Amino acid sequence: MSRQPSVIIKRVKKRVEGGGHGGSWKVAYADFVTAMMAFFLLMWLITMVAPEKRISVASYFKHFTIYEKSGSSLTMEKNAAIVNETGGEISVPKEFTKGMKKEVTREELKEKLRGDLENQLADVKDQVIVEVFEGGVRIQLVDKEGRPIFNLGSAEPTPIARKIFKVIAGSIKDVPNKLTIEGHTDALTYSSSRYTNWELSTERASAARKELEASGLDLDRLARVSGFAATEPLIKENPNDPRNRRISIILQYSTGNS
Repeated sequence: MSRQPSVIIKRVKKRVEGGGHGGSWKVAYADFVTAMMAFFLLMWLITMVAPEKRISVASYFKHFTIYEKSGSSLTMEKNAAIVNETGGEISVPKEFTKGMKKEVTREELKEKLRGDLENQLADVKDQVIVEVFEGGVRIQLVDKEGRPIFNLGSAEPTPIARKIFKVIAGSIKDVPNKLTIEGHTDALTYSSSRYTNWELSTERASAARKELEASGLDLDRLARVSGFAATEPLIKENPNDPRNRRISIILQYSTGNS
């Protein structure tokens, strides 16, 4: 009698690794964390890039299309050109440059100031000296006998000074350069040592700052407000000359910029 081979059926039970604590969620979470890191890195990079570069990149992606050979170039003639940190030009659409402050050369600023003074301050233009030097443009408001910008021993601007400050603020408020304000006095001294030309020159510089601010100047551009007493006379051969009592407003230019 032949023996029938026996059939053995083995049931294999599939086992889900980890059950409810499987590893698939870890992959999703890792993707999420990676995306967040990329996002914050992008935000950080955007804050570190110069404004004109951000504008040019935004313009490129705004006008780019896959249906043409290329999107709008960063050097299209219809776009407005702005200067980057290396001295080169980046062309951006005109709509992006609205409201942007354009840096003018020292000579251009000098001529603009002189024109504004001629038109608006013809009667006192001899009390405003505009000069170009290596570090920028210096505007000096000087006293004149019988026509002071501050009364003797006072840090209160005269009506003439307020008028001059208003015109100067209007002329330079759209220029992006940093500026400093300096107060200077003559060599006349006080009988009391409690109040000296150091305090007076500093208070006058601060008063000038307030006048410029009231006339619309952005104080974020201020680099320094300081008093020099009589240490830097304008008229060196006569330290008591009224013209030594003055306010200097200096618009800073980096070396090499014209």
